[in-house]
Amino acid sequence: MKEKFIEAGEIVNTHGVRGEVKIMPWTDTPEFLRAVKTLYVDGKPLKVLSSRIHKGALLAALEGVEDVNAAMRLKGRRVSIDREDAPLAPGSFFIQDIIGARVVDEAGAVIGTLAEVIDAPAGMVYVVRGESEHLIPAVPEFVLRTDADEGVITVRLIEGM
Repeated sequence: MKEKFIEAGEIVNTHGVRGEVKIMPWTDTPEFLRAVKTLYVDGKPLKVLSSRIHKGALLAALEGVEDVNAAMRLKGRRVSIDREDAPLAPGSFFIQDIIGARVVDEAGAVIGTLAEVIDAPAGMVYVVRGESEHLIPAVPEFVLRTDADEGVITVRLIEGM
C-alpha cells in the first residue's frame, strides 16, 4: 500500500526576516513542489501563503511562520506532501513507491530487490540487492519498464553491472 505522505524536501535555512523558509526540494524540479499548496512538517499541515524559486530551492512563506525566529525552529525539518495534492503525469511515479520492488531481467528472471536509489551527479542509479549487488543506471537503455503499482522493474543488464 502506498504511503499517504511523501517526503519532498528539507528546510535548510531561513530567508529574510519575515519568516520565509528555504526548502531544498527532493522532487524532479522545484516547480513540482511549488505547485503544492499545503506542506506537512512533523505531520502538521502548513498552508503555503506564497512561494518562489531561487537558485534551485523553494523560498516559501508558511501560515503561522511569521518571523525569522519561527522559521529558524523549522530548520533541518523534512517537508512532506499529501499524495493527493501531487498528481503525476501518466507513467511517472514517486521513488518511495518503487523501493522494495522486484527487479527482473528481460526474460523475467529475478535479479533482486530495489534497495535504494542514489541521486548521483550523472543521474540516478538503482541499487539492486539479490544474490549479488547490482548498480544500474536509471536510464531507458537499462531500465526498460517500471510498474510501480505491481512493484516490478524490468531491466537489461550488461557485463560488469
